Amino acid sequence: MPAYQAVLFDVDGTLVHSSPGILDTMAYTFRQMGKDVSGVDLTRYLGPPLRRTFAEHFSDPAQVEQAVLIYRRRYATHGQFACTLYPGAEEMLRRLKQAGIGLYTATSKPREVALPILEHLGIAGLFDEVGGASMDASLDTKTAVMQHVLSRPELAGRRVLMVGDRRDDMIGAADCGLDAAAVLYGYGSREELAAYRPCFWAESCSSLADWLLDETTQEKGV
Repeated sequence: MPAYQAVLFDVDGTLVHSSPGILDTMAYTFRQMGKDVSGVDLTRYLGPPLRRTFAEHFSDPAQVEQAVLIYRRRYATHGQFACTLYPGAEEMLRRLKQAGIGLYTATSKPREVALPILEHLGIAGLFDEVGGASMDASLDTKTAVMQHVLSRPELAGRRVLMVGDRRDDMIGAADCGLDAAAVLYGYGSREELAAYRPCFWAESCSSLADWLLDETTQEKGV
């Protein structure tokens, strides 16, 4: 039996290389809001919830919601499908599924946004559930998204692993009492993630699959 019976995957920076569409949409949104971010490294906003990102620049909650609306409208028409799967991502998912491991996403993207992307990339059908944030602020943090996915009846009593590339993924895993594996090919860095002591550092999708299915990992129970 695998060491983990289910895996929660972050999407951006873990399964999908989506930075071109996100960064273009982010820059467009700030321009529309009259905010000069020419000196801001927008890559640090790859992963965290939109509202938190915009709250760093706008103190008025109404402006934050306006920025979210502008972003989502633009992203739906210009950025959503400007993405590709990371090398080996689909093969990794198929190997894990064949081994009987439950596959779920836990993304800060709203489910209504993430699902069409995964369908476009041909991997949506591999997941038991595409878990994501809500369009409003009711389910807006990585921890809340993970808790929502973990509330599914079939995950009760199962050993679950979180896989992600940013600190929000590591914090969410700690909040939910889960082990976390950190990917190094995404948008985070080893320096950002090291403090959270992930149980595995994945250099690639294939290395993550190899580790999850390795008999030694299974025997140790990690």
